[in-house]
Amino acid sequence: MSTLTTTKWAIDTTHTEVQFKVKHLVISTVTGFFKKFSGSVESETEDFDGADVSFSLDVNSIDTNQPDRDTHLKSADFFAADQYPTIDFTGTLKKVTGSEYKVDGALTIRGTTKAVVLNAEFGGIMVDPWGNTKAGFEINGKINRKEFGLNWNALTEAGGLVVSEDVKLHINVELAKG
Repeated sequence: MSTLTTTKWAIDTTHTEVQFKVKHLVISTVTGFFKKFSGSVESETEDFDGADVSFSLDVNSIDTNQPDRDTHLKSADFFAADQYPTIDFTGTLKKVTGSEYKVDGALTIRGTTKAVVLNAEFGGIMVDPWGNTKAGFEINGKINRKEFGLNWNALTEAGGLVVSEDVKLHINVELAKG
């Protein structure tokens, strides 16, 4: 009888970036980051297939390099950060082929939870110069902000939308073996 051992990995926040991109006026892209977050991965395999993922973003740490826009994004028009201070994800990593994975789970924004599937590329495992075991993933995907209650928008004179409904996600994650 074999016993499976679960390995716990914590997100290394100094080597992880959480980025999003949204079209503005349909002609340009605004990029933003969340600066504070936490999370973990629990895996029973060396290749992370079937690993459990848990991730939480601090909405008040949003940074689009424009303080007035950040304040608006934290307001009730968008994230309602006072009422919903975190964005949360729980899910599973599923190996597709080689280094390609899917991250399948539940994303909660503004109190609304929806199933999402994101693409992930496994960068591998490495021991750093201080003897710490690290693993890396690059995660990409797209969500529709309106599905999570982020409905604010305005129209241009020509009738176009100021902010796109689609939000592109790009997350570089480095994990530290616990």
